[in-house]
Amino acid sequence: MGRSLHSSFAVLIFIAGALTLQSVQTSDPELTKNFQVPAGINAADINGTFFTNTFFRNVMANATSPFATVTTVNVVAPASAPFLAVEGLGVSMALLQFPPGTVNPPHTHPCGTELLFVIEGALEVGMVDTNNKLFTSMLHKGDIFAFPKGLVHFQINNDKYQTVTALAAFSSFNAGLVRLPSTLFNSSAPISDEVLEISFGVSGDVVKALRAQFA
Repeated sequence: MGRSLHSSFAVLIFIAGALTLQSVQTSDPELTKNFQVPAGINAADINGTFFTNTFFRNVMANATSPFATVTTVNVVAPASAPFLAVEGLGVSMALLQFPPGTVNPPHTHPCGTELLFVIEGALEVGMVDTNNKLFTSMLHKGDIFAFPKGLVHFQINNDKYQTVTALAAFSSFNAGLVRLPSTLFNSSAPISDEVLEISFGVSGDVVKALRAQFA
């Protein structure tokens, strides 16, 4: 009995260690200095400009798209203005602009939690947890909503006249983005029609029509 109990305890310790290691590996690497100096840059040449990003200046929303205009600031996007100063700091941001009737379609951030702050207007938000429970809320100017890492969520501006502006902060310097509609029905790297037909219980014509939207 003693040996069996000892073995069971050892297995539990091993599992706990493996889960801890997995958690560490899927998080941003820990920074052990003031900030990360990019390769090819002399630390002595870094000044306040390095810690400043102006990409949100005068950003215009796309009024012809049914989707929100999302402008990200992190180390990988936009490629024309990467914010290298946040590498290793475990944070990044995005500016979201919702012209009337636009939506930020269901998506996930596999590597970071999101805090969404409404700057102007009223925005309906929702998310689904791993128990398939839907959480929704109507946010107004000054409100904040938390989207835990990895959970599917969305936002929609139901106002017919006012544009909504919001700011998202992430607990990762690259939280990642998986847009479910375009990922599932992507024509450049397609999941087979048969898989989608069976999974959604729809005909091939429906799959083709949805795929055409993301060609």
